[in-house]
Amino acid sequence: MTRTENGGRSGYHHGDLRNALVEAATDLARDGGPEAVVLRAAARRVGVSPTAAYRHFAGQADLLNAVKERGQRWLAETMERTAGETGGGEDAGRAAEERVKALGRGYVAFALAEPGLFRTAFRHDPAAAGAPSGAAPAAGDPDGWAFRSFRLLVGALDALVDTGRMPAERRPGAEITAWSAVHGLAVLLLDGPLSRVAPEQREALVEGALSTVIGGLTAPE
Repeated sequence: MTRTENGGRSGYHHGDLRNALVEAATDLARDGGPEAVVLRAAARRVGVSPTAAYRHFAGQADLLNAVKERGQRWLAETMERTAGETGGGEDAGRAAEERVKALGRGYVAFALAEPGLFRTAFRHDPAAAGAPSGAAPAAGDPDGWAFRSFRLLVGALDALVDTGRMPAERRPGAEITAWSAVHGLAVLLLDGPLSRVAPEQREALVEGALSTVIGGLTAPE
């Protein structure tokens, strides 16, 4: 334990205040979404003065961006973990389809398990460090605002083409279509009328939506 500037005590080690503040801000986001990510509140949770916190973050937007990055990382990890649990057998095309569906399943699962952090991960704040200037990522953009979740989707859709499952001429912009469908479903399940459906219905809705997305992408010419 180290003594803070204001005479309190905190659980962080010397030189690790920035990480401690991000941890505290992440907890705030999990509890209350992006609006709860307040630099002074994070400092209070850690047990330091706002002045000490401002030595590590330029302001509120800077802290929010750090939490967004963490939320995006956890989202991608959930997607990868879910995809890793899915097979597809020896049929490469079938395996590619199942991977796309599994990534979408993991995306929705993360949103439902971590609603506050999910909302924060996609909070658009132009003032945040490194935030995009306003336009959506261009179709085919491999960086996708540096979101690994977006790059995972891009790679999975490329595999659909590589295995002959999806016509190459249908590939441009497919990531935006698929992302919009899955993200929209996640938001409806969190904040829309679908939030009231029973768990078994919710699972059926997710599987149905993912099958529809795959069906549209891989339909014969």
